[in-house]
Amino acid sequence: MHAAKTHLSQLLARVEAGEEVVLGRAGHPVARLIPFRPVGAKRRFGGWRGRAWISDDFDAPLPESIDKAFRREE
Repeated sequence: MHAAKTHLSQLLARVEAGEEVVLGRAGHPVARLIPFRPVGAKRRFGGWRGRAWISDDFDAPLPESIDKAFRREE
């Protein structure tokens, strides 16, 4: 841990280059330094409105041949 404090700027440079650095104390891993990746844009409710539609018969029974295929019947 002392070495990490002393060389923090060098460790951060390695992380900025894409490396993952594991910090330890007494030979046991304690923490990971990983590159920061900003979270994508927030989702907007209704973003697909007008782009997709559901048929009126969406939940209608399947044709018998397809239904049997799903149930693995001949």
